[in-house]
Amino acid sequence: MLQPQRTPAQTISGLGGVGKSALALHYATRYRSHYTLVWWITADSPESILTSLAQITQRLCPQTAQTLEPDQRAAWAITWLQAHPDWLLIFDNVESPEHLGPYLGTLSRGHHLATSRRATGWQTLAPVVSLGLLPPDQATDLLCTIAFPGATVDSQQREAAKRLAHDLGYLPLALEQAGAYAHRTGIDLDTYRAHLALVLDENRDAPSPEQTIARIWDHTLNAITDRDPLAVTLLQAMAWLAPDNIPRTLLEPLAPHTIALNNALGELHAYNMIAFTTDRQGVTVHRLVQTVLRTRTPAQLPTDDTKPRAPGRAEAEQAVRNALPSTYQDLSPDDIAAWERLLPHILALAETTPKDKSSSVDTADTYYQAAQYLYHQGRDAHTIALRTATLAQYEQVLGDTHPNTLTSRHNLALAYQSAGDLARAIPLHEATLAQREQVLGDTHPNTLNSRNYLAHAYESAGDLARAIPLLEATLAQYEQVLGDTHPNTLNSRNYLAGAYQSAGDLARAIPLLEATLAQREQVLGDTHPSTLSSRNNLAAAYQSAGDLARAIPLYEATLAQCEQVLGDTHPNTLISRNNLAHARKAAAAIQQPGTATPATDPDRQPLPDTPEQSV
Repeated sequence: MLQPQRTPAQTISGLGGVGKSALALHYATRYRSHYTLVWWITADSPESILTSLAQITQRLCPQTAQTLEPDQRAAWAITWLQAHPDWLLIFDNVESPEHLGPYLGTLSRGHHLATSRRATGWQTLAPVVSLGLLPPDQATDLLCTIAFPGATVDSQQREAAKRLAHDLGYLPLALEQAGAYAHRTGIDLDTYRAHLALVLDENRDAPSPEQTIARIWDHTLNAITDRDPLAVTLLQAMAWLAPDNIPRTLLEPLAPHTIALNNALGELHAYNMIAFTTDRQGVTVHRLVQTVLRTRTPAQLPTDDTKPRAPGRAEAEQAVRNALPSTYQDLSPDDIAAWERLLPHILALAETTPKDKSSSVDTADTYYQAAQYLYHQGRDAHTIALRTATLAQYEQVLGDTHPNTLTSRHNLALAYQSAGDLARAIPLHEATLAQREQVLGDTHPNTLNSRNYLAHAYESAGDLARAIPLLEATLAQYEQVLGDTHPNTLNSRNYLAGAYQSAGDLARAIPLLEATLAQREQVLGDTHPSTLSSRNNLAAAYQSAGDLARAIPLYEATLAQCEQVLGDTHPNTLISRNNLAHARKAAAAIQQPGTATPATDPDRQPLPDTPEQSV
């Protein structure tokens, strides 16, 4: 049993279905009085961690949360946690220990408890408690408690429970579901055991947790189907969604009316197939249950070729489409909240997209809209899974060179570029450019965009020998095709100036940056994100030239405008604040005799231009 934590962080590792989350919940319940705040964080991806942190702000300060973007809410929560002691964060189902590094390092005034199937990779982060299968006596006790609640168990029933527990591998999740089935149907445990046919040959390996759970499906689902077929439909749909906090409202379109929905969910709960959230407005499904449902067609389902190969997948996709907000730009607080509730389920669909011929444009459009929402929130690096799934769907349905496919490939390259993965971004840019040249022609605006962003990727990779000539040629084509002040022309001019600066050619970089800033102010306005990018980049060029008297005021103006237009925690605002801090540090070093300051600052970063993102 876990004791009150004496170390800042601790990890519970073990097989799926062994009870890691249940143990963490028990610990949180038992020692709740030791903590000022206990918060459960779904931690299977960096995006889900941010979403869970943002919900702290919604709970502690709902009025403030309504005025903030999701990243701002997460930042507010982190600031609160840094300022207050004695809290507990439970990171459930951590897929990669590296995802917790930023939080364990910056949040030190409370405790962290993680659950993970990963037993390795925690050496520098947290001590690990390995959770094994239940001992035989405890497994028998658990099965008897669920199968015969409130009743006196005789020796014969206990021996039957002991045999069944052995056959189920002492796996808590399997014991709970088998016990719930026996209680619900009144079946004798030995009869149930015989039906499962789980007695193994001595030379046969023990089944995996997935196999053990799979072997109890047919009886359970047959029983549920006889009582309420809608319940099975809902369960199969939920297998494709995120496992935690599936809103009842998301499932409503799958039921004829609310009463039918509630009855079906109640039936699933009675068989221990799902759990309800504390407010009972959401549903949770164990990840192992989802894995089995996604990979195994239950025996009672038709298997002819006219039926979908992935039961419940189409229903899950339709439910998500019905719940999509009407837009991903210029959103109200309610729209943002709706997107944040829906995002984990769209990501779950994207990450489990079947490799068969069941692709559809509608599904690709769903992924695309979710990716665009994240992009407009300044989180393009988090769109890779969505954009990968979008591209795969478009390639299958529309073909490799359809305009939507080409733009989707372009957007995926930009997402990799935002994440700093140039090894993946550059080949995608190169492929997209070659196909756009072939399909659209050499001077089509989209072809020019591909050429421009490929050149910028070369520059980011330090390959100036390829970047500068390509940028010079692309700028000349933009000026000829689109005109001297078209936003895309200005974008290309800004990238070329940045490449000159990277090459140390400030004599060409600074005049070009000055001209680009003046044109962007005139064409786009003083506070457009691209104007802010130009202003920041010109300040950086002045700093590189040693002209801090002109650099610092520009940095200050850029930061003030970023805070006003983009918000206090937008990535571009953070970059701008960082750049101003380093410029001031350089100025202070100059004023101190004997202190050297470099001509260039490796921590200074450019603000990104707004890339082409459309289908």
